[in-house]
Amino acid sequence: MVGAGYWAQFQIEGWRDAGAPLAAICNRHLEAAEQLAARYGVPHCYTDIATMLDAERPTLVDVVLPPVAQEPAVRAAIERGIPTICQKPFGIDLAQAEAMTALAEAAAVPLVIHENFRFAPWFREMRRLIDNGFFGRVHGIAFRLRPGDGQGPEAYLDRQPYFQQMPEFLVRETAVHFIDTFRFLLGEVRAVTARLRRLNPVIAGEDAGLLIFEFDDKRTGLFDGNRLNEHVAQNLRRTMGEMWLEGERGVMRLDGDARLWWKPHQGAETQHAYDDGAGRGVFGGASTALQAHVLAHLRDGAPLENAARAYLSNLHVQAAVYRSHATGCRVVMAGFDPHHP
Repeated sequence: MVGAGYWAQFQIEGWRDAGAPLAAICNRHLEAAEQLAARYGVPHCYTDIATMLDAERPTLVDVVLPPVAQEPAVRAAIERGIPTICQKPFGIDLAQAEAMTALAEAAAVPLVIHENFRFAPWFREMRRLIDNGFFGRVHGIAFRLRPGDGQGPEAYLDRQPYFQQMPEFLVRETAVHFIDTFRFLLGEVRAVTARLRRLNPVIAGEDAGLLIFEFDDKRTGLFDGNRLNEHVAQNLRRTMGEMWLEGERGVMRLDGDARLWWKPHQGAETQHAYDDGAGRGVFGGASTALQAHVLAHLRDGAPLENAARAYLSNLHVQAAVYRSHATGCRVVMAGFDPHHP
């Protein structure tokens, strides 16, 4: 693993639970790596990426770094032919994300983006139900994000203080999870319309927004998010909010405690029983599930989700969201060039 920040602990636990404990941690501040190593029984620590990779010769590298620091670590691993997972946001901008993707493809080395929300058990269950025809024709999805962690001058400082300085925040850091999840559930985005706001004046970027997505077969998606208000939940970060998935046969509702509720058309709402991942870590064990998914690909050749090339589609939609807000116009993805105004 490269990086010893806030999220590293969850991914170390994910590798442990997936049956692939870490061989080494690299971090520019050795003390932070050593603290994690002592906590989780990781045998070796380094401050230099190349030294670690050459000494350990790992079969997989997990880059758990913010965008500004990712490229050297990804490049060092790819140049050595080592399959790599890279944290999101992926790259400092779209051009760098595309360059890292091209580097991995040219070397024929797997590069996967650590986008784990689609692996949350509630979203996997919804996908299973869609595939089984449970909803009939699916025609709408809506997520209301309300984690309640963005109020006041101390917002985010105790966990990820760089959030305050991100010039693009809500969409690039948070809503991109739901761009990916919506694509996982409803297919490719064909058009977007967006209106973004900054509610907390102490941060640099937007922290609230309304995003409208259009999909094939007249399906639509609504993301209504702000990080200041709360939803009803025992743990506000478990689901981050509430969701509704609608089809011709009824509506499924995700509540803040990861319960699913099914209301058939003209019928009463009842709880839908499923394995919600309770006790399996953040987001119902979504991080562990993603990491196990990558291991299955490397070991058995199982199909791979969120490879870097596929993940670029999320970044194109993200760019369209910011373009829509800037211009006040609906953006159609066909023919949209995210590199040019």
